[in-house]
Amino acid sequence: MKNLPNILTASRLVIALFMFVALAAAAGGVPWLSENLTGEQQMSLQRWAFWAFVVAAVTDFFDGWLARKLDAVSIWGAILDPIGDKILVCGALLGLMALGPNPLVILPSGLILFREFAVSALREVGAGKGIKLPVTVLAKWKTTLQLVAIGAEMILVSWAAFGLPTEPSVVAPATYVTHALLWLAAVVTLITGAQYWEAARKALG
Repeated sequence: MKNLPNILTASRLVIALFMFVALAAAAGGVPWLSENLTGEQQMSLQRWAFWAFVVAAVTDFFDGWLARKLDAVSIWGAILDPIGDKILVCGALLGLMALGPNPLVILPSGLILFREFAVSALREVGAGKGIKLPVTVLAKWKTTLQLVAIGAEMILVSWAAFGLPTEPSVVAPATYVTHALLWLAAVVTLITGAQYWEAARKALG
């Protein structure tokens, strides 16, 4: 039972990889496979990618909760967990951009990706000097907001695949709310990045 949190974390990596490949294939980015897909198969891959994202996002909550509940916090889990989070978020954002150019998605997605790489670099430098950057409450909310916003964007870009209403009175509000969520996630992401930068600056002198 104590290995269950690590199994969930590792499964998130595998599911995130499947999600990205499914989105890339649906977008025409996988040689041979994409060329032989029908329109219905492309839409099916988009649906599978969304549900894979949901399952992976759920494991993000349960692996940490189970690790604390079972007193099974491990170094391996502590290493894999943030890697799994970043692969899931980065893979989903790259998949979204592959499915079609959307100016309202490109900038917030880029800002989120830049922040994730920058904080990873800060953590690596800090670890080399024996400094551990704490995870703030806002950073935890940041992850939740990112996952909700990206999930909404995946539904929006796969609107036809889910057979959702195409009336402008439905699509327009859904589009505005979804993009607003992603922009909010980008802003919160940058704020937490600034917090980590300040913490690292003070710790490293």
